[in-house]
Amino acid sequence: MIRLEFSPEAIEKIRHEKKYHPHPYVRQKMEALYLKSQGMPHNQICQLVGIGGRATLVRYLREYENGGLDEVRKLKFRRPESVLALYRDKIEEVIAKKPPATINEARYRIEEATGIKRSNTAVYKFLKGKVGLNCYKTGSIPVKQTEPERQNEQKVFLEQELEPRLKEAESGLREVFFVDAAHFVWAAFLGYLWFWNRLFVSAPSGRKRFNVLGAINARTHQLITVANNSYVNAETVCELLMSIASLGLNVPITLVLDNAKYQHAIVVKELAEKLGIELLYLPAYSPNLNLIERLWKFVKKKCLYSEYYENFDLFCGAITGCLSKVGLDEYKDELKTLLTLKFQSFKDVQFVLH
Repeated sequence: MIRLEFSPEAIEKIRHEKKYHPHPYVRQKMEALYLKSQGMPHNQICQLVGIGGRATLVRYLREYENGGLDEVRKLKFRRPESVLALYRDKIEEVIAKKPPATINEARYRIEEATGIKRSNTAVYKFLKGKVGLNCYKTGSIPVKQTEPERQNEQKVFLEQELEPRLKEAESGLREVFFVDAAHFVWAAFLGYLWFWNRLFVSAPSGRKRFNVLGAINARTHQLITVANNSYVNAETVCELLMSIASLGLNVPITLVLDNAKYQHAIVVKELAEKLGIELLYLPAYSPNLNLIERLWKFVKKKCLYSEYYENFDLFCGAITGCLSKVGLDEYKDELKTLLTLKFQSFKDVQFVLH
């Protein structure tokens, strides 16, 4: 007979966990301990709790005797190791050389390399749970952006030009706006959906587009836009400058923009100087340093992916409606994490091997 001592505090914890512990196996062990603390014989405990044999109950009691409730809470299930684990290094080599696009492709190539045939489910569990792989959408980087001189140019610009101005903005001594134009083509924006079968989206002709020149405040996320159905030019930029100037901000203003020709136009620079607005041009091939680029992707995902608009007016209205909510409470939490002032560097990214 195992003789155990249960303090009132321990009994109270056991009473609670036999009802509320998240795992049923631990709840069963706590129920057995509780009945033991009440002086019930082992055979009755096994019968009431549904334990298969006295040896199992003794193991529960020994766990408590040797390590207290912390030991009882431990889950010690035997987890058989997949035979694929014996070939992990080889499998990782195969994956690194040419990443598979599908689990079915991964299954075929693992079988080819190791001679081991497993189901897609088994391969998925192994790659995700044991190797640590996830399915990521590939990204594209302009070739010139990977050149060391371009990366160094971005680094210098970020440290010497952009970050000092952003620090002033955080201190309330300056307002910084990121500027860019988005050209939303009235076409099908395909996305992923959970459903029982593949769904299709009606596709308009793609001959019309809605142009939006936007400026987003780096600190407050206030968005200023100028939109049209024709094209963006120097006149459009001047209209945006006038809208920003009309805000009546009492601190220096900096616009961070790319090197589109219409943004370098003499009329744009003269108006900016007249209004006291600084134009800070990004290095070439640097969309990763323009905060508003993230907003355009957000808008597409929010109101265009897997959506069909019967006519062009509805299409434009959906975009305008989405943009009107930027800076308001509805999108506040989502944009707070998206529009952080941390900028991606492509110095250490991995590329698909050719």
